[in-house]
Amino acid sequence: MKLTNNTILITGGGSGIGRGLAEAFHALGNRVIIAGRRQHALAEVTDANPGMASVTLDITNPAAIRSFAKEVTELHPTLNVLINNAGISRLEYLKDKPEDSTKAEEMITTNLLGPIRLTTALLPHLRKQTRSTIINVTSGLGFVPLPIAPTYSATKAALHSYTESLRVQFKDTPVEFLEIIPPYVQTELGGQAQAADPRAMPLKEYIAETMQILKTQPTPAEINVEKVKFLRFAEATGNFDKALQMLGQMTIDPSHP
Repeated sequence: MKLTNNTILITGGGSGIGRGLAEAFHALGNRVIIAGRRQHALAEVTDANPGMASVTLDITNPAAIRSFAKEVTELHPTLNVLINNAGISRLEYLKDKPEDSTKAEEMITTNLLGPIRLTTALLPHLRKQTRSTIINVTSGLGFVPLPIAPTYSATKAALHSYTESLRVQFKDTPVEFLEIIPPYVQTELGGQAQAADPRAMPLKEYIAETMQILKTQPTPAEINVEKVKFLRFAEATGNFDKALQMLGQMTIDPSHP
């Protein structure tokens, strides 16, 4: 992947890792479009970064995704990079409410069906470009699950598998598939507690290391910062049980010690 002269669409670009990536790519001179449901968050980012564009998107609505894909490609015909970053994380204590699947269904719709639907809608356009890239943002928890976030972890594992499959399917086309695999990062994905958690990697450090890896030629299929490698390669290194036990002791919800 070339890091300049692109037109890049980033979902969930109004905050956290999405905003960090948007600003980093914008600083390199790329045309960046951020998308999300919260118009005020998008406006805050574009106001702080003159020249960056935004389009609202409800990633949970299949019809809205199709309309969005048509709109964004008409407005930005040079679009050649899609970064599927939008996601939500909810802790699930199923011993407390074993019959309630609301949180799980919301995460599956946003974290898995959303990227699949948007990728499907934009692939015809991206295949027409001289070169194009689809980047899926997964998580170290897709490789070792966080027991108090079972569905979130499962959606990221599924998105990893989806990325692997499409990388093989499209290997002889102009479309490349990359995967960004974050560790635990100081964002508001898990609420204010996560944003201030000293155990989490500072967002600026994470974005800087990620962008440095992306500059490698050839670009790695997976972008793994040092702090995520223990989880990403836990099974291969024989550390899966140790990592799972470690995560099993973790909580970021003060109501559950």
